[in-house]
Amino acid sequence: MPLLPPPGVVAVVGPTAAGKTALSLALAHALGGEVVNADSMQLYRGMDVGTAKLPAGEREGVPHHVLDIWDVTFPASVAEYQEAARAAVEEIAARGRVPIVVGGSGLYVRAVLEDFAFPGTDPDIRERLEAELAETGPARLHERLRAADPAAAAKILESNGRRIVRALEVIEMTGAPFTAALPDPTPYYESVQIGVDRGTEELDRRIAERVELMWAGGLLDEVRRLDGEGLREGRTASRALGYQQALAQLDGVLTEEAAKADTVQGTRRFVRRQRSWFRRDPRITWLDGASPSCTADALAACGAAAR
Repeated sequence: MPLLPPPGVVAVVGPTAAGKTALSLALAHALGGEVVNADSMQLYRGMDVGTAKLPAGEREGVPHHVLDIWDVTFPASVAEYQEAARAAVEEIAARGRVPIVVGGSGLYVRAVLEDFAFPGTDPDIRERLEAELAETGPARLHERLRAADPAAAAKILESNGRRIVRALEVIEMTGAPFTAALPDPTPYYESVQIGVDRGTEELDRRIAERVELMWAGGLLDEVRRLDGEGLREGRTASRALGYQQALAQLDGVLTEEAAKADTVQGTRRFVRRQRSWFRRDPRITWLDGASPSCTADALAACGAAAR
């Protein structure tokens, strides 16, 4: 385990729109920290408005790392992210600063903090499964996954073709269940994990407000530009919340109001999955993002861990 000065790595996790960004900036100022992104969609260049990526002018002088590293045509790779994020963590720590990993993508946070390697990929198997996905849709592949690995099927939505294909690829490559590729957590870094959440009614309101701001802030213009850069061909980026709905609006399939409503509902479903993922981890200290003492409570958790 690489040794970092106390408190090691600080992780700020939790559902979309709960207040992770504000807390991460406050902690960075208080601890002498720098932010390492763990939001999978903020890894894509040009995907700014729809991912609520903090503009450089609003980062309050806090350096941010592992943003804008992929083109929109690039299929997401947790293994590549892990390499980039750990390099950033160790470079930050080597300068005597505190790495603050921030995001709501649970597997990406785990990829930084925990000691496990991701299985490789087999281009031939992947190509065959993706062709089958395009021809038959995800439901039939999900049935196959359920037969091969019920535990994995229970965790992957029937509509999430990309993850179904990945699970079947790993099963075929290794001859073992996909869940065996993600072993029980073993720390790679010493860390303090802070979870930020809010009441469901308040979070629903904040999600609706965020979606309105996305459209008012130029999401359609952003998607038009990214469409010219290959967004539709991007297996991961094109399915991002807000982006798939904006594409449907540009195609005349959805009205603006329907696109917004679909984004709100999809984000609420995503929040439920985020909560389910993070709430299983007893190492996370949960705080109320609406509480005036949120930053002080987070600092107290960091201090207690450092002692």
